[in-house]
Amino acid sequence: MKSPEHCQLTILMPCLNEEKNIGYCVQQAGAYLSDQNLSGEVLIVDNGSTDNSASIAVKHGAKVIQEPCRGYGRALRKGLSAAKGDVIIFGDSDTTYDFSDLDLIYMPLASGEKDFVTGDRFKGLMEEGAMSWSHRLGVPFLSWCGRLKFGVKIHDWHCGLRGIRRDALEKLEFRTDGMEFATEMIAEASRKGLRIGEVSVPLRVSQFERKVKLRTVRDGMRHLWYILRA
Repeated sequence: MKSPEHCQLTILMPCLNEEKNIGYCVQQAGAYLSDQNLSGEVLIVDNGSTDNSASIAVKHGAKVIQEPCRGYGRALRKGLSAAKGDVIIFGDSDTTYDFSDLDLIYMPLASGEKDFVTGDRFKGLMEEGAMSWSHRLGVPFLSWCGRLKFGVKIHDWHCGLRGIRRDALEKLEFRTDGMEFATEMIAEASRKGLRIGEVSVPLRVSQFERKVKLRTVRDGMRHLWYILRA
């Protein structure tokens, strides 16, 4: 097993029309690799953007691949399969997560202590306005449903900042294309016996104007339907 300082790290972000935010996120991720003296890549999956997101990401030093069929799960599945790192950390490209400070996720994975680590936004510093009240209520309920169904003691099943070891990822089989991928990933990790960790992460208000892509009722029902039928 490689030591943490010799692991390659992929920092992966799905992206759909985030031209005002993507450059900042790529800069943060690149700074983390540089500051920690890690080899790796910043990988963006452009999920059918109609703005300048892809060219801006390249300008700031990221590698960009395309997944024209839209969907959170589709984008992440494409990125996870293309990632070169021994460890892959992924998060949203909207400046709500801090890519300049990933040690709490990276170190347990790089050291081999954990196979999969996900964030808990409710135990971290959640800025006022960073999460709607509907999600403050809906996420804990759906997370409770996930714990009940799959027996995984994760409190925030929908956090968008997560990491996984490459050798662990190869054991998992994904089928979902939408937002329910977040639930499927934890459920599948549990089925395959991965060592799962959860760490506190901050959630911030997006620094720049953007169009919110989450649909509370639709996406919530997709998570619930996955839990019920899995």
